[in-house]
Amino acid sequence: MALAAQPPRRDQETSNGLRALIEAHKTAYTAFGKAMHKMGSGNGDHERASREEERALLAICAHPAAGERDRLAKAQYLLEVEARGELDLPEHVRTLLRSTMWKA
Repeated sequence: MALAAQPPRRDQETSNGLRALIEAHKTAYTAFGKAMHKMGSGNGDHERASREEERALLAICAHPAAGERDRLAKAQYLLEVEARGELDLPEHVRTLLRSTMWKA
């Protein structure tokens, strides 16, 4: 099988770029949760927080994780997000699949 021809590269740790994206999403997700609790104030903070959280999640989906550690960290984090029912938009899936394609 062509996929098994070479063993995956063993990176020492998750890249700084992916770690930063995950931290940004965690921060945006927390801010969104807080804005949802204050939703009754009618100031629109929850809509802005929702867009920020969505952008942060899409950035993780789009990240081209090339090394084994990045792929594993990305998959584990996105599975956690999906378990909460939040990785559900067709745009998430399209973006994630595009991130796995080799760029010429």
